[in-house]
Amino acid sequence: MDHLEADVVVVGSGMGGGTTAWALAQHGVDVLLVERGERIPREPANWSPAEVFLQRRYRPEETWEDGRGRPFRPGVHYVVGGNTKVYGASLPRFRVSDFDEVPHLDGVSPAWPFRYADLEPYYGEAERLYAVHGSTGEDPTEPWRSTPYPYAALPHEPYVAELAERLRAAGVHPSSTSIGVDLRPGGSCLRCATCDGFPCRVGAKSDAEVRAVDPAIAAGARLATGVRVTRLLTDGSGRRVTHAVGEGPNGPVTIHGRRFVVSAGAANSAALLLASAGPEHPDGLANSSGRLGASFMMHNNAHVAAVDLFGHNDVVFQKTLAVTDWYEDGGDGHPLGSLQTVGKVQGVMMKSWATRVPLPVLDAVARRSVEWLVMAEDLPDPANRVTLTAAGGIRTTRVARGTRQHRLLHRRAKRLLREAGYDVVATQWFDISMNSHMCGTVVAGLDPRASVLDGHCKAHDLTNLWVVDAGFFPSSAAMNPALTIAAQALRVVAESDLAG
Repeated sequence: MDHLEADVVVVGSGMGGGTTAWALAQHGVDVLLVERGERIPREPANWSPAEVFLQRRYRPEETWEDGRGRPFRPGVHYVVGGNTKVYGASLPRFRVSDFDEVPHLDGVSPAWPFRYADLEPYYGEAERLYAVHGSTGEDPTEPWRSTPYPYAALPHEPYVAELAERLRAAGVHPSSTSIGVDLRPGGSCLRCATCDGFPCRVGAKSDAEVRAVDPAIAAGARLATGVRVTRLLTDGSGRRVTHAVGEGPNGPVTIHGRRFVVSAGAANSAALLLASAGPEHPDGLANSSGRLGASFMMHNNAHVAAVDLFGHNDVVFQKTLAVTDWYEDGGDGHPLGSLQTVGKVQGVMMKSWATRVPLPVLDAVARRSVEWLVMAEDLPDPANRVTLTAAGGIRTTRVARGTRQHRLLHRRAKRLLREAGYDVVATQWFDISMNSHMCGTVVAGLDPRASVLDGHCKAHDLTNLWVVDAGFFPSSAAMNPALTIAAQALRVVAESDLAG
C-alpha cells in the first residue's frame, strides 16, 4: 500500500483546490495536492470541436443518476485544473447584493455568512493571480472595488463592437466581460476560436493548472495524480480527520495530514463526505446538521443563438460582451439575471445536441449567428440534493427553482435581440447533464444546526477539515462562480487557521 503525507492535504486541483494550494505554498506550508485525474496533454485534439464536443475526449466515462434513477454522463472533468481546463475563463465578481438576502419571484435567496466587503480585497488578489482583463464604468450593476483590474478589457472585434452599438440603441448598457487570458503585451494568447469549452493548447487561458497549481509546485507544493480519495477517517472522538484512503495507480493509498481541504467540486465533495460516514458520523462526515448534500443548485441556464439571415458573423473571439441591466431589478423590484456572449459556436459543436439537423445546415446557421448564455439564479431547496446510490455512485435530485424569472429573462433577451436586428432566436435549454455551475451541497453559515461549514469554509463538526469549492455557496447568484471560489480560497488561507 502506498503512503503519502503532508501538513495540509488538498483533495482536488480545480479552482478551489489549486488556489488554496497556491496560497498555502506562499506561506511555506507543506501542502500535497491529490488529483484523481492526470494532466491534459497539449495536443492537436485540444482545438478539435469534433474531439472535444462529439467524442467527449476529456470527459470521464462514469455515469451519475438523476432523481428518478435515470443515468446520465455529467459535465465534469477529472484532470489537473478540474473544470477550469475547459471553462470560458469568465471571471466576474458577484454583485454586492448577492451576499444579502434577496426576494425573488419564486422565493428568497439567503444571505451569506459574510458580505461583499469581507471578500473584496481577495477578489482583487484573485484577479491578479488569474490575470483578469476587465473595465469599470460600463456595467450598471458592477460592485465597488479598491483596486483596478490588472489588465484592460479585451477589445471587441468589429462584429461584436457593432452588436454592442445595436444593443445600446435598443436601450440597454452592454459591458465588457471580465476574462482571464494572457493577452497582455507579449502574452501567449492567440485569441483563437477554440477557447470557451476547449483546453488551451498554448497555456494562455487562466485555468487553475496554469495560474495556481504549477506556481504552487514551483513554490514547494507537491502533486499526486491518478489518486482517487474514497473516504476520510477520523480519530475516536470523531472531531479530527486523521487520514484519507483511496486508490492510486499502484493500488490502495493512505494519505495522512494535520489538516485536510476537500475541493472536489460541489457534487463530488458532498459525495466524499457522505461516503466517509462512520460510528461518530453515521449520516456522513460533518453532517450533524443534516444539510450535507442538500440545497444542490445549478444556474438556470440556456444558450440562445440569434441569427441574422442576411449578415455574416466573422468574429473569432466572441466572448467579450455582457448585459446586466436586469440583474438586480427586472422592473418590478425582483432580479432576473445576466446575459453574456459565449465563444463562437461552430456547426459541428451544435451537432452534439442538434443531432438530427444536417451539418451543412448547422454550418450555415453558425456563419450567421451570435450565441449568448442566458443565466438566472437557481434558488436553494433542501429537497434538491446529492446522495449516494446503493453502489456508491452519485445521484443528483433537482427540480429547478427560480424558473419564472429565467423564463422572463429569456423572453426579455429574445425581444432585445430582435430589436437589435436578428431574425431568429433559437434556444438550447440546459439539463442536469450539463455542468451549469453546480454549487451548494456543503453550505456555509453561521448556525451549525443549519449549515455544514462556517464562514471560512471550516466544518462545524471537525477541527481540521475545510471544504473550498462552490459547495460552500449558500446561494448561486447569476454570475460565473470561478472568481468567487478563488477569492474565498485566498480568504480562507489568510484568515483561518488552515495555514497553521
